[in-house]
Amino acid sequence: MNRRAFLRYTGAAISTGSLVLAQESRPNILLLMSDQHRADCIGAAGNPDIHTPNLDRLAKDGILFRNAWSTTPTCTPARAALLTGMNPWNHGLLGYGVVAEHYPVEMPRLLHDAGYFTTGIGKMHWHPQRALHGFDQTILDESGRVESIDFRSDYRSWFWSEAPGANPEESGIDWNGFAAKPYPLPERLHPTTWVAETAVRFLRDYRKSQPFFLKVSFERPHSPYDPPQRWWDFYGKPLPEAQSGQWADHNKPRSGTDAAPWHGDLGPAAVQNARRGYYGAVSFVDEQIGRILDTLEQRGWLKNTLVVFLADHGDMLGDQHLWRKSYAYEGSVRIPMILRWPEGFAASNRGRVLQNPVEIRDVLPTLLDAAGIKAPQPLDGTSLLQLARDPKAEWRQWIDLEHDVCYAASNHWNALTDGRRKYIFHAMTGTEQYFNLEADPHELRDLGTDPAAAAEIAIWRNRLVEFLAVRGPVWVRDGKLQVRPKSQLYSPNYPKAGSATSSKPN
Repeated sequence: MNRRAFLRYTGAAISTGSLVLAQESRPNILLLMSDQHRADCIGAAGNPDIHTPNLDRLAKDGILFRNAWSTTPTCTPARAALLTGMNPWNHGLLGYGVVAEHYPVEMPRLLHDAGYFTTGIGKMHWHPQRALHGFDQTILDESGRVESIDFRSDYRSWFWSEAPGANPEESGIDWNGFAAKPYPLPERLHPTTWVAETAVRFLRDYRKSQPFFLKVSFERPHSPYDPPQRWWDFYGKPLPEAQSGQWADHNKPRSGTDAAPWHGDLGPAAVQNARRGYYGAVSFVDEQIGRILDTLEQRGWLKNTLVVFLADHGDMLGDQHLWRKSYAYEGSVRIPMILRWPEGFAASNRGRVLQNPVEIRDVLPTLLDAAGIKAPQPLDGTSLLQLARDPKAEWRQWIDLEHDVCYAASNHWNALTDGRRKYIFHAMTGTEQYFNLEADPHELRDLGTDPAAAAEIAIWRNRLVEFLAVRGPVWVRDGKLQVRPKSQLYSPNYPKAGSATSSKPN
């Protein structure tokens, strides 16, 4: 594409002048985000079958957090936590609802007000889509799921300028489907390429004296699982099989006949095909992240840039006969998270893998810490730089997890975990599950009714009682967790009550 056409269809700004470093002592900030990315799909996390050299490089130069979580593992509540640094009850989204139009504390607004030039590229997943929340500009890839008479993403506008009459959904794969096949159009038209190219051009052309905050948010590896042909071919080999315990046998029947079931034993061939497309999509995103990091290094900024990589949630990919996300189980709720800090910000603790339980809410405090900004009110998250400075620093012992009703009334839960154990309370029935993640990382054996685990379970149950008691008698009464058959999608702290609801996140 030529440069003028690119600018016309993305709205990106170009400044002229010589290549200069920002004269600020504060670091630049690069926030990299993938969508629906499982924690175990990074080579540095110990997966020998996935090819992610650029994320591995980030981990080698920083910290990989082994026990990183998405407290509410669907797109919008995860992004609300990222935006605000708050837990679900305090930012107000307990499930897949709508990110509010304004919060008292917002990541890009705080950085903008402190003098950063703030840019968001890719998927924001906000409503309305053009809301800025403090960004100086957003250049959006929201794909076809939110196209309307009032909104067209910048990627779609660019796509049709480059390929008039072509269909950006040529693969025909459902946005929540398990099907997978190679991307049928030229690779340069793929949204993953576009997001990276937009970010690369921003970095190449940045001339402002102020430091930048750049958020780059990829749509993939979220379905459709449609990597370029070369990455599809790369994974033409056996991949890890789906893991399922006997306790999950009730998930075997397929939920409906459409192309996007949320549960069902679809057979090993379907799992392998889905994982082939998914792994290819992960490696394609990793490759494009490499282009962004290379550009940062070419500008001489890598040594003065804080880089954070994370995902909003994972993807079950057939584990426990479940698909997509919103569940309390590892494939859904555990995410990759990597922190790479600028020179001089911490002692030589690079290349570590830490077990501390961390969560998306910790990202905003981390960025504020790096930029020397004081939050205007207490946040629920904690700066990850504390662990970079001292891996033995005092830290939370466990993290809370939850999701309001999603897909069906039975999928409605609260949980706690420290990465070694996990306690789950199913709100519709009051049923409990308990997993020893150290001995059983794939959650094949549910100890929820095992008498030998009763004492441990009581400890975790009491922790959840104490944590939820502040929410009132609907949640906890007389020191006991309450069955909650009804949905409560928004807490009283949601800034704008009564927004539209959804039970089928995409």
